[in-house]
Amino acid sequence: MFRSFLIYLSKAAWAQKLTTSWGFAWKTASRFVAGTKLSEAMKVVGELNAKGINVTLDCLGEHTNTPDEAQQATDEIFATLDALGADPAARSNISIKLTQIGMGLDESLCAENLERILARAKQNKTFVRLDIEDTPYTDKTINLYYAMREKGYENIGVALQAYLYRSEADMRRLLQNKTHIRIVKGAYNEPPEKAFPKKADVDANYDLLAKILLDASHANQSALSKDGRVPPLPAIASHDEKRIAFAKQYAEKIGLAKTGLEFQMLYGIRRDLQEQLAQEGYSVRVYVPFGAQWYPYFMRRLAEKPANVWFFVSNFFKG
Repeated sequence: MFRSFLIYLSKAAWAQKLTTSWGFAWKTASRFVAGTKLSEAMKVVGELNAKGINVTLDCLGEHTNTPDEAQQATDEIFATLDALGADPAARSNISIKLTQIGMGLDESLCAENLERILARAKQNKTFVRLDIEDTPYTDKTINLYYAMREKGYENIGVALQAYLYRSEADMRRLLQNKTHIRIVKGAYNEPPEKAFPKKADVDANYDLLAKILLDASHANQSALSKDGRVPPLPAIASHDEKRIAFAKQYAEKIGLAKTGLEFQMLYGIRRDLQEQLAQEGYSVRVYVPFGAQWYPYFMRRLAEKPANVWFFVSNFFKG
């Protein structure tokens, strides 16, 4: 119930206006957000790369309300891609949300913006991951991925959510195109007819999806690109040590090289585990969000873990 309330707040304009007016809110959010400016995010890229960790940059924003806002978001993504193009040593790609570039307004507008982004990414020699949002956008996201592949863009991947019943079927279909897939547990509030309501079932499905994806990587001899920008087919995005241990053990069982899978984690969470996996020789990629539109992302991080809420509340009383 509390998680559902926080997810509701992540979408509430009044709550965003109130929370972002509190100085301590940014103090807490900066634990999970690399800064409000691109230059701050690029500095973090360098710091993580120095530790042997790759990055996916996310210029925050979602659910734009007008075509002009969608264009502004697209321009900000262009700037991020150009910054990566200007720094070939930066081992980073980008992640985007389709509602950020107009999906909730006009699908043709979104498709046009996405194609421009992919062309710019290709020019700057990097990769684009489509984040997966709540279920009203699942089919639209996957369909738009296929549309871009048909246009010849191969520098694109998607994410799938383990808490959705449909994800196994989606994964098997996507792998027919050798799609780069990030598995996440899922951070939205979905009804029981669409998503597993029990954590144990989500965990079991996560491991099943990981197994399918690792098998595909082994069969296709997938591997991280030398410049660190294009990931292998499997991205195991989790801070859950049991899920990570399962993926490691299964990969070893089938003889998949450590560069044939990638562990992905969020900026500011389990830095110790990120560095440990990198030291073990695995590809590790940290999702680094930045930008002025940090509020919805921050609220979902609070919803995921009670300890994050306590951290936020303790800062409130410190003033």
